[in-house]
Amino acid sequence: MAKTGTASLTIAELREFASFSACEQRFIERGLDIGLGRGDAFKAWGVAGDKAAIRSQYLAYRELRLLAGSVPCETSLDGLEAFMGPLMRVTAQDLALEQLESFSAYRFLYERLFGARVRPWLPAAFCAAAALPQIRPGQRKVLLQSLSEAAATAPGWSDREPCFFPERVEAEPA
Repeated sequence: MAKTGTASLTIAELREFASFSACEQRFIERGLDIGLGRGDAFKAWGVAGDKAAIRSQYLAYRELRLLAGSVPCETSLDGLEAFMGPLMRVTAQDLALEQLESFSAYRFLYERLFGARVRPWLPAAFCAAAALPQIRPGQRKVLLQSLSEAAATAPGWSDREPCFFPERVEAEPA
């Protein structure tokens, strides 16, 4: 029974990833490569991507390990400032690159970078970062409108860890 549930969850995650734009998919794969230390992103993404953006992601994602270990309890304000400030800064940097077009794509990436414990904090970090003046007004509107009422007001979040971690597949030379 557990295998069936895991298989169903994996299929749902695959479908969700497939629903993202090609740009979002590439950004998620690159973000996971950088955030999870899955190789040299400059070699893997340098040709197709902007090396300055990759460098800025490497610098921003240095905080991820520390943040992952300091996710506060969702029922307490203890540790809130130390967690939300850096999370919002990393989020704002990712959103400013204009490769994530929706809350769903952002949530998909950050759940994999931090694990299930971060879910309750993602709508707040996303809204705060998307509303910053560093985000172009048109992009700000698109991002904020992508957050559904259900996601913004969820009474609870699953503690089930993500199963599917997309990786870039190299095309075979013709």
